[in-house]
Amino acid sequence: MKLLNRSGLSIRPLQPYADWLHSFNTEAPSLDELRAEAMLYLIDEVEVEEDFAKAIDRHWRTIFENELEAWDEFGDHWPEPLAPELFEIWFELDIQLMSFDLSDAALMRAPLKS
Repeated sequence: MKLLNRSGLSIRPLQPYADWLHSFNTEAPSLDELRAEAMLYLIDEVEVEEDFAKAIDRHWRTIFENELEAWDEFGDHWPEPLAPELFEIWFELDIQLMSFDLSDAALMRAPLKS
């Protein structure tokens, strides 16, 4: 087991996200299905819980855009404008102070955006 020098932001969609998704994709999963697995975003290690607010301020847009792109790659149906307040009502956010790696395999790193 290895301790990673990363903290995490775990997010699950809320009803407004599901409503947005179903507005253009009637075959999309239900809210319960969407919430069945959280998405985990690793961030720089956070020493104290208060620093999570700074990390969220820094990364909310990237996370929001990634979650929207999962269903609407070209942004044809994205809400406008994207704002931190919208992010807060579309996603439940849990903070993860420490990260442990239980795998023996090397971490794969593949940039998704430049």
